Amino acid sequence: MIKLYDFPRSPYCQKVRLTLAEKDLSYEKIFVDLIKNEQKAPDFLRLNPYGKVPVLIDEDEVIYDSTIINEYLEDEYPHPPLMPEQSSERARVRMFEDFADNSFTAQSGLLVAELRKPAEQVDQERVQRYRTDLLRVLEFLERYLEGKEYIAGAFSLADLAFAPRLLILPNLGVEIPARLKNALAWIERLRQRPSIKQLQQELASL
Repeated sequence: MIKLYDFPRSPYCQKVRLTLAEKDLSYEKIFVDLIKNEQKAPDFLRLNPYGKVPVLIDEDEVIYDSTIINEYLEDEYPHPPLMPEQSSERARVRMFEDFADNSFTAQSGLLVAELRKPAEQVDQERVQRYRTDLLRVLEFLERYLEGKEYIAGAFSLADLAFAPRLLILPNLGVEIPARLKNALAWIERLRQRPSIKQLQQELASL
């Protein structure tokens, strides 16, 4: 049985849960309360010395970091495939997954943190800057998605990397302009996938 050390609100954990759902894999979720710093407990640090979720255990294998976990799942459970066959296309998926993590998920995390502050402490200039940065990412994707249904042509780990934070953009006050037709169509296609519908339901209950 696969075990996933998980914090439901973490977009990186969500990214792994999406992959597990896409591959229809059964697993046990083990809640790690980041609010209580359980990720810093000695037992958890033996699994991941960085003290971060997610961590996946499959038989005797212990894997951490969402990107590495997802690639492990792709290698170990290749059907349905979430990576292309050609090495150049696989490299492109990896680049976009890295881009999602560092330029979209991380930036949205800064916006989430700012908006969670008491109203009198929220820096509106920062809020606007973070929203603008997120829209810049979507503008870049708009050009790249021209003529494509998904980032790598077929649905892949690259699309999954963007999905968790795409779902909460309305809650963050990020309004996607109608001119970004390719990006909007792509987001709608993502929303129709059963795995992402399930995640959206989970987010609504948090």
